Amino acid sequence: MATSKAYTDDDLLAYLDEMLPADRMTAIEADLRAHEALRLRVAAVARRRDQGAHSVGEIWRRQRLSCPTRNQLGSFLLGTLHQAEAAYIEFHLRSIGCRLCAANLDDLERSTKSGAEPAERRRRRFFESSAGRLRELDPSRR
Repeated sequence: MATSKAYTDDDLLAYLDEMLPADRMTAIEADLRAHEALRLRVAAVARRRDQGAHSVGEIWRRQRLSCPTRNQLGSFLLGTLHQAEAAYIEFHLRSIGCRLCAANLDDLERSTKSGAEPAERRRRRFFESSAGRLRELDPSRR
């Protein structure tokens, strides 16, 4: 029974929504397997939520109001954010452990690594094909 009290209702709701860091999810899952009282409590919390009893915290989590946008995560990767914004994203990813944002960031990192070389090649080809044309249009070169 002591394990059941170790988790707040918000913890259990975040567990149900898979919004906790992996180690916290694993701990709750293990406790759910071991404690009938915790399973009953999770079922009650889920029923209350499904019946329309919403808290501000739950709405905040479900709507992901504290999560940075994909554009902000991209700017974070590029290092172009203000220091305060970058610090918040770092906190959100590392301390809060938002799995959705971590997955989003991972996807952005992979796409930049795989897409960087072709984009650079295209840029170079475009520049090389345009360089001669620009010289023709430059009146000082006539």
